[in-house]
Amino acid sequence: MSKQRKADLLLVMVTAFWGVSYFLVDLCLTDLPPLTLNAFRFLVAFFLLGAVFYKKMRPISRQTVKYSLLVGVFLALVYICCTYGILFTSISNAGFICALPAVTTPLLQFFLTGKKPGPRLTVSLVLCTVGMALLTLNEAFRPALGDVICLGVALFYALDLIYTEKAVSRPDVDPLQMGVLELGVVGVIMLVLCLFLEQPRLPSTPLFWGSALFLALFCTGFAFVVQTVQQQYTSASHVGLIFTLEPLFSAAVAYFLADEILLPRGYVGAAMMMASLIIMEAFPAKRAE
Repeated sequence: MSKQRKADLLLVMVTAFWGVSYFLVDLCLTDLPPLTLNAFRFLVAFFLLGAVFYKKMRPISRQTVKYSLLVGVFLALVYICCTYGILFTSISNAGFICALPAVTTPLLQFFLTGKKPGPRLTVSLVLCTVGMALLTLNEAFRPALGDVICLGVALFYALDLIYTEKAVSRPDVDPLQMGVLELGVVGVIMLVLCLFLEQPRLPSTPLFWGSALFLALFCTGFAFVVQTVQQQYTSASHVGLIFTLEPLFSAAVAYFLADEILLPRGYVGAAMMMASLIIMEAFPAKRAE
């Protein structure tokens, strides 16, 4: 099996874990405050991976630390928006809106680097905007508070992807070390915030312990290290297309485990958003496969 095929399959597995994570976060939020849940999730992942990869964590270059801090801050903002968004909207809505970095990343690249996007982006943005309106607006034409909060994920995760791609392309940045360190950065940020803003506590029952540990070990530790390491073995177009599967996984889990059923216009909107993501990523213009 080629390195690219292996990387693509591992990234599909990561995407499936992230799709499941929306349901698990929604479940855990009935027991833990949002920042406390994120602190638990990221610190457990960091300490576990730090122990597993202890020998590979030394020495650490200054550039690896620098990019770990930068990407870690963006990742913390992603999960603050994602967790509070899930708290105030449906699992399905959160899954689709949080997949929008596939569209927002090239738009941000244009503002940051001047790299002009092609006509695909315009088509994708129109489809995405109309689709999101159908999915999220109620009878009074107002989105739920959680839908608006989840839009922050699209912004901050796009920045995360842009700077991760920049970092792993540098010879003085170790992708594995960066993948572990950024989890620690997020965990510390969340811990400090929850100490000031919440009353931290541990999960109260075996169900919540199991859900929180699955989030920490598989949806966080395994997922982010695999993403960071494997991103160097496959193309950006492959990564983007694979990540468009995330809202489908989240919607399927929400349907079977949380009994979430969208209105007919919601399914139309979700389909339009998926179409916008596929147009953006499945037909790359003059990009290497």
